[in-house]
Amino acid sequence: MRRSDREIKEFDDIVAVMKKCDVCRIALNHDGYPYILPLNFGMSVVDGRIELYFHGAMEGLKYELMERDNRAGFEMDCAHRLVTEQKGKSCSCTMEYESVVGRGHLEILSDEEKQSALQSLMEHYHDSPMPFSEAVADRTKVYRLAVESVTGKARKKK
Repeated sequence: MRRSDREIKEFDDIVAVMKKCDVCRIALNHDGYPYILPLNFGMSVVDGRIELYFHGAMEGLKYELMERDNRAGFEMDCAHRLVTEQKGKSCSCTMEYESVVGRGHLEILSDEEKQSALQSLMEHYHDSPMPFSEAVADRTKVYRLAVESVTGKARKKK
């Protein structure tokens, strides 16, 4: 990381940033180009490893790409705040943020694994447990990104 002064070094602090984010972008390989998808997500930490959970329709391009190459990159960011400062006749401008970038492998979950992953998704966006429709769950594909590496970065104006 070029700006080590902005690096989030502690694993728990990286996880805390991830919990604040509301969108995770994953990048898949599409004939040598990144295919980027903004997704709602759930997450868990299992034995010191992060797992991200996503859901979608039962078919589509992302599944075709995952079948060909299940490696994925991901990015999420939050705590954005534009900071401007007037200095005489000129103005400076910067952005505060917290972000996480990583990579791992994707896999489609079985029907048995799907229920807890969907619950993780619901818990990420709601403070209290939210039931979900079993009929909708039956028409939903759920997949997991097993995170293999992750870095965090933050910019806070002093």
